Amino acid sequence: MATIARPQTTTRAAQDARERNRLIRAWITRIAVYVLLTVAAFIMLFPFLYMLFTSLKTANDVFRFPPRLLPYSTLTTEYNGEDVPLFEVDVNGETRLMVIAETGIRVGYFTTADLINAEEPTESELVISLPLDEATDLDEEIIVADEDFDLYEVTVNGEAQTLLLAYRRGLARFVDPNDESVEAFGSARDTPQAEVLEFQWQNYNAVLTLRNLDRSLINTALVTVLVTLGQVTTSLLGGYAFSRMRFRGRNAVFMVYLGTIMIPFVVLIIPLYQLMVVIGWQDRLVSLILPWIFTAYGTFLMRQFFITIPRELEEAAFLDGLGRFGILWRIFVPLSGAAIATQAIITFLYAWNSFIWPLVIIGEGNTENHVITLSLMTLRNAAASEPNLVLTGAAVAILPPLVLFILAQRYFVEGIANTGLKG
Repeated sequence: MATIARPQTTTRAAQDARERNRLIRAWITRIAVYVLLTVAAFIMLFPFLYMLFTSLKTANDVFRFPPRLLPYSTLTTEYNGEDVPLFEVDVNGETRLMVIAETGIRVGYFTTADLINAEEPTESELVISLPLDEATDLDEEIIVADEDFDLYEVTVNGEAQTLLLAYRRGLARFVDPNDESVEAFGSARDTPQAEVLEFQWQNYNAVLTLRNLDRSLINTALVTVLVTLGQVTTSLLGGYAFSRMRFRGRNAVFMVYLGTIMIPFVVLIIPLYQLMVVIGWQDRLVSLILPWIFTAYGTFLMRQFFITIPRELEEAAFLDGLGRFGILWRIFVPLSGAAIATQAIITFLYAWNSFIWPLVIIGEGNTENHVITLSLMTLRNAAASEPNLVLTGAAVAILPPLVLFILAQRYFVEGIANTGLKG
């Protein structure tokens, strides 16, 4: 019996269709995940973006409702020897930039008895609107739907007409500063001002000179750099000692030292403050530096990284005649770039943002030794009516550690990934 081979066209087409559908589903899933992550990232970044853009606004723009993200400034021009704001006024269907020439003008809105809406006069179909001093009051009234309306003689297209006063309003007279014959009437409150996108970079200069913020920035940088260098140095020495040097009670001492991490800082404030008073370091920057150059966390971080370095490197260095400090400086430190960067970033952020201890030991009165966090507190009170300056100060405090983290994030992530792999 002969066997007939069936074509594989249908099977291959079905396989291609299934593969195409799988790729489409994979792309849709990937796009959905990216969109979701983008939205989540924007939500997390929005407070920072709002702070940054608000720091570049004027005080009036901050209080504008509804609020806007980008900074805008009001356009101005010189009119009658004064610098006045420009308004966007609709004149015969054309938007023109105009200034307020006069305020408090009583304008009447006139109509006929057939067009008047007695229940809602402001919704009536009008015949004309003009200043009341250009109309003649006839001292007569007319009743429409049980409502009294005054009668005025008004000139419409060169002809005198008797019309009802539907309602009146106090408006402003707008004129074109280049051609005062072009005028319009409107509410100064409801007429939008002409604005342009403009970043107020001078806010940063104003903040740096207010309340000695520039001095506070220098103090903070000095304290932060010295604390960071001190902690990194002591952590390298302690981490090497606990990971490579053998001595009696090493593990017990390390566990006790590591256990100090569990002591809350509020428990240490009073004894540490009394110690600073006895030494004579109260109200001095040295009290913000020396007590914090030792850290159990940094020692633990370096120890955990050092135990991952092969002992063969250390033994070869001993054979070459290097001592302990030579091995630490020439071998361990170059290999520990990620761990050192991690320790430096964490210490930098902690020292830069420290607030409770500077408030206790320095206080509010000694402005010469203020750090940035204390100056921000006083700035909040001094510029309470100018939130743009307050947020400018916050931006000044946030930008340096943010730039540092962006520059060193690769080492930070690598250090977190490689630290703590061995016990």
